[in-house]
Amino acid sequence: MGRAYQNRKESMAKTSDMKAKVYSRYGREIYVSAKSGGLDPTANLALRSLIDRAKKDQVPGHVIDKAIEKAKGGGGEDYSPARYEGYGPGGCMALIECLTDNPNRTFGDVRMAFTKTKCKIGTQGTVSHMFDHVAIFVFAHADEDAVLEALMEADVDVSEIEDDNGTLTVFTPNTEYFKAKQALTEAFGELEFEVDEIQFVPQSYTTISAEDMELFDKFMAMLNDLDDVQSVYHNVDLG
Repeated sequence: MGRAYQNRKESMAKTSDMKAKVYSRYGREIYVSAKSGGLDPTANLALRSLIDRAKKDQVPGHVIDKAIEKAKGGGGEDYSPARYEGYGPGGCMALIECLTDNPNRTFGDVRMAFTKTKCKIGTQGTVSHMFDHVAIFVFAHADEDAVLEALMEADVDVSEIEDDNGTLTVFTPNTEYFKAKQALTEAFGELEFEVDEIQFVPQSYTTISAEDMELFDKFMAMLNDLDDVQSVYHNVDLG
């Protein structure tokens, strides 16, 4: 599987404007999680994980608190998940995950990013079968065998573990996320996760031309500029 994961927020947080978008996206995710799964992070594991990631990505506490307070009030916006996919510049594959209160608007906005870069949005299943939906944990630990043993004792289905000079990357099916995280924290305490989330990882990568890379950069910028877009996954080799 390789070290083929994306830090979906990090690449955006380079300007104050983009940081604001990161905060907004975390706020929306936290609001939806708290509204649907409960306000208590100790009981709502999805919410707790979101808060942990938000803090790690330096989202201000008032953004987190405001999202939870908004969920406490009930009512408010009703966001639903939406996923779009297709072939981007240079024939690359792209998956776009959204949270939207207006699916028609969001579809139109995402489709515009495809058409403005000479690409075409596909139907469900067009490229998603070429991505693995996995949970990824990246953290510093010296003993790969001990980590594997702890996960296996907790009956976690481990897809792969990689060791890069003491930094371990653990891949499990996405359905094993909470079980795997609980097993790791129970065995080794509060680990400092570099990556701790569920992602779509491409099964293979593609190299595109310089001309297509310009279009790809425009494509990504247009998608990242949309408030409803939460994550964009692709198979372009950026190395």
